[in-house]
Amino acid sequence: MKHFPTLLSHELRMLLVSPATYVAATLFLGFMGLVFIKIAELYGGASQETSPAVVYFQLFWLPVCVMVPLLTMKCLAEERRAGTLETLLTTPVTTTEVVLAKFGAAYALYAGLWASTLGFFLVLRRYSGDERFLDAGPLLGGFLFIAVSGLLFVALGVLASSLTRSQSVAGILSCVALATLILGGNALADSPWLDQGMLRPLRAAVDHGHVFGHRDDFARGVIDLRHLLFYASGTALALIFSILSVEAKQLHA
Repeated sequence: MKHFPTLLSHELRMLLVSPATYVAATLFLGFMGLVFIKIAELYGGASQETSPAVVYFQLFWLPVCVMVPLLTMKCLAEERRAGTLETLLTTPVTTTEVVLAKFGAAYALYAGLWASTLGFFLVLRRYSGDERFLDAGPLLGGFLFIAVSGLLFVALGVLASSLTRSQSVAGILSCVALATLILGGNALADSPWLDQGMLRPLRAAVDHGHVFGHRDDFARGVIDLRHLLFYASGTALALIFSILSVEAKQLHA
């Protein structure tokens, strides 16, 4: 892994000059700004029992399904299309170093964009005088959930990019995978037919991967090791399959 720091710094520079990065950042910050405006209007009227941070993180899935594909769709697909990935892998670097560097750069930007929204809470707290905007428990729990779950979300984006030469296809695959994991898992968790007959054993598996349930637990300050294991193992598997996909395509090139 001696080449990893060099590759990571290169990937960060490439992301920072990519138009897709700024499109993703603009869409994300614009959407989250609108969410904060609605929260400010909501808490500026009648008193609310729910912390503003809890309301804020309820819509995390929408920017994730847009931002992650934009950040990851080029990372492997475009390099394979242009032929630069094959050239890079003829140097002493390993496939693992390349994939991890691309994952690390995308995740760093993903985490940085989410961290920047903390400024919204600070501004609203300062000018509204409402201490609920800096409610430490839900705020820290929510951002911890974003940091932990983001590992898996970005890894899925990298995996999607490793499967094709087309940026557009990679973006669509990533968006579908994220929507299936987040929204599909939520739909299954609310399905009463999982409690019937032979389908009951699936209930535990669905609950284990229920992303909305994880979000609610983190917001309440409940840090379940099973949730951490789910995201850690899912991230590892996605990255392993990404590495294997790149290597397999190299063998058939």
